[in-house]
Amino acid sequence: MSGDGMKIYLIRHGAATGQSPEADLTKEGERRSELLAQFLTPLDLEAVWSSPFRRTARTAAPLVRKRGLPLQTDERLSEWVPGRSAAGGLAGEAAGSLRRSESCLPGGESGHTAMSRGLSALEEIAQTKAARVAVITHGGLLTRLLNHFDARYGFEEWQRLTTPDLFEVEWGASGIRRLGRDGLFGHDHLGA
Repeated sequence: MSGDGMKIYLIRHGAATGQSPEADLTKEGERRSELLAQFLTPLDLEAVWSSPFRRTARTAAPLVRKRGLPLQTDERLSEWVPGRSAAGGLAGEAAGSLRRSESCLPGGESGHTAMSRGLSALEEIAQTKAARVAVITHGGLLTRLLNHFDARYGFEEWQRLTTPDLFEVEWGASGIRRLGRDGLFGHDHLGA
């Protein structure tokens, strides 16, 4: 597999004002994105990718500014939307779709399809031969991608994601290292 040994830092965006593609970060989301950039800067990232949604680009902004890198966007890193039913609400729908990767509701996308599209973006990023890359995306797609690398990541882990949250994946190897929440950030830096 090309890109073997590349470290990909999969990041969930900072706290946002909503779910639309135009939703911005909250003040707390901006503050935590600055802390995220401070944490990641010493890792000598060679590229920063994000979904084109405003909240992911704004999460990436302090990092690209500190590293002097361009922000590269890819539609395939956009949020996974399983669809909406009249009854369930998004959490109920996400739970069912995370457990059954082929299912989706009207207007939605199956978990398998979302994971495949996100993985195709990561595969292209791995072709760049960069050693360390940050990829900022959304909680639903992040969980699908983590599930690809480690089947233990599912609905319960999706519910526990923070904004932002950070995971290290070594491309071509197995295993995920969580750097957010109680990982290297700890509560002292980002809070719960």
